[in-house]
Amino acid sequence: MSNYDEPRTQPAPLSYRLLILCLLALSSVLLWQNAIAPAWYGLSASGPATVVPRGDLAADEQSTIELFNAASPSVVHITTHSLERGLFSMNVTEIPQGNGTGFVWNKQGHIVTNFHVIQDADTVHVALSDQTTWKAKLVGVAPGEDLAVLKIGSPVNKLRPLPVGSSDDLQVGQKVFAIGNPFGLDQSLTMGLISALGREIESATARPIKNVIQTDAAINPGNSGGPLLDSAGRLIGVNTAILSSSGSYAGIGFAIPVDTVNWVVPELIANGRIIRPGLAVVVAPESFSRRLGVEGALVLTVEPNSNADRAGLEPTQRDRIGNVYLGDIITAVNGTRIDSQKDLLLALEEHKIGDQVTLTVERGRESKEIKVTLEAR
Repeated sequence: MSNYDEPRTQPAPLSYRLLILCLLALSSVLLWQNAIAPAWYGLSASGPATVVPRGDLAADEQSTIELFNAASPSVVHITTHSLERGLFSMNVTEIPQGNGTGFVWNKQGHIVTNFHVIQDADTVHVALSDQTTWKAKLVGVAPGEDLAVLKIGSPVNKLRPLPVGSSDDLQVGQKVFAIGNPFGLDQSLTMGLISALGREIESATARPIKNVIQTDAAINPGNSGGPLLDSAGRLIGVNTAILSSSGSYAGIGFAIPVDTVNWVVPELIANGRIIRPGLAVVVAPESFSRRLGVEGALVLTVEPNSNADRAGLEPTQRDRIGNVYLGDIITAVNGTRIDSQKDLLLALEEHKIGDQVTLTVERGRESKEIKVTLEAR
């Protein structure tokens, strides 16, 4: 038996053991990233995530897509320019003025938009959905309805007129769609509901536009003149104004009803202007009537040899020393009360040229009824 102890195994240094533990931890992380995690989350270890099939679109999504695909080729982008002469030369330059929206009315190349879109423009260009651009000719304007008609010379096969609907049977809550060029972003689609009907807004001539459609579909600068469509893709209005403190979309937009568009546009194409039934008289502005304390439409002048003159309407007169004698004050048309010049215009527009109306007038302290046949004005 030896007097020496048997040799003993020395424990590994601490640093070596820590190194082994770190290597094991790193191996675990790499194993997770490259094998376990991809299998767990359905990922490929060497590429992007696996795409999960979506399935069919919802029925309302599909119908909206079909509506846009059918209607968008009819919507055009309108840009306007003014002509300016150089300060030190005789060269004339086209300066961009603004942009808006319009839509194809017929195969003859007529384009409908708002009057305020092309107002004061020297030149107007129309870009179709295929990005071809055409110089437009002004056919006619109806400032009181904020409508205008242009004409372009594009080939017939590029023109896709919108189907025209009706606005007299619309209901609050119906879905509506607007296509236009807000802020110059062409072919933009927004959708919403009819929020209200029978609204009234003011045109560029301060004349009221009645029976306007209110919608919450997003309408912004550049949408003006574009179509408002129902869920069948029919034209039911022309987007024309918004109510907003910032000038951008605030949830309240207005569209001229298509029933108005459908009688104005043919007249503009035929005559370049609207021929209205009216009286051959000049009526005092409302501010003048208010200063005089007059309630009704004060007749200032009567056109000689007109139907109004033959019926006996009397104008306002001034004598040699400056005394003013008020003319007839129209207070009713066929029994409908008239409080202002605006009321008289709207009442007469409910009739046709050649219709006979009964005017109730105040002449001095007397009230009279006068029958007058309406004329083209």
